[in-house]
Amino acid sequence: MISPEHIRSAYGAIVSHIRRTPLIEVDGPDFGVSGGPLTLKLESLQHAGSFKVRGAFTNLLTGKIPDVGVVAASGGNHGAAVAYAAMKRGVPAKIFVPKIASPAKIQQITDYGANLVVGGDRYADALAASETWAAQSGAAPIHAYDQLETLYGQGTLGLELEEQAHGLTTLLVAVGGGGLIGGIAAWYDRRIRIIGVEPELAPTLTRALEAGRPVDAEAGGIAADSLAPRRVGELVFPIVQRSVATTVLVSDNAIRDAQLRLWKTLRLVAEPGGAAALAALTSRRYIPAPAERVGVLICGGNTTAVHFER
Repeated sequence: MISPEHIRSAYGAIVSHIRRTPLIEVDGPDFGVSGGPLTLKLESLQHAGSFKVRGAFTNLLTGKIPDVGVVAASGGNHGAAVAYAAMKRGVPAKIFVPKIASPAKIQQITDYGANLVVGGDRYADALAASETWAAQSGAAPIHAYDQLETLYGQGTLGLELEEQAHGLTTLLVAVGGGGLIGGIAAWYDRRIRIIGVEPELAPTLTRALEAGRPVDAEAGGIAADSLAPRRVGELVFPIVQRSVATTVLVSDNAIRDAQLRLWKTLRLVAEPGGAAALAALTSRRYIPAPAERVGVLICGGNTTAVHFER
């Protein structure tokens, strides 16, 4: 089991390489949510546009990296994070992404100097290709969610949030493979109520909890490039089973609406996966009790949804 001590050690290793992303407190009614204020953690403002850089740096700074470098499979955000961290550390990186990866994320990966391979329809295809390359080349694999160092790194978001926001009783977290919610749940260890939020078309953790083990699930929808890995991680599952209160499912339309509300209210750009946790509130799939103090992770901002004139 991952301990808070593991996470604290990882934070010490990476703190000078990541941003301490800000919080913003907003009135619930501004987002159509009844009750008290909401605390938003803006991890969309992190280096490389998402929380994933925490796990990427933890791998690079605490593991032994061969001269040939690292390899990762990703729907996009993890690949951008590994490419960014590798660039900063002067390490070669090869990134495999499926054809559904967004243009914004593909551009980021190449901008950071990684060797990019696009192929296959889903994350699982990119993962298989990356595993073949790792075996052939000797490159160090950095898994997007099912690797201890990755989980330690993502757990630092929980550590940081607790230092910034005292008194939260509930935290809503978007779920793909489970690295983020697994790391955060390991940090809090049931001291607050953690709610997993998934797209209806990619209910990875929900299906696993129903089955009592990781199982294949649907892998589609608007957030498929970040929240649709087919199944939750083996390392993640027992942490979630112990320390996550429940999951809720949100529609693609609800995610789009949450993105729009973030833009209209805060002028904040979030990708679909980054807005999914908020969508649980704005669509009333999760209704807080009057006394709850609710935190929401805005976990990614890599999108081409906003266009600027040149």
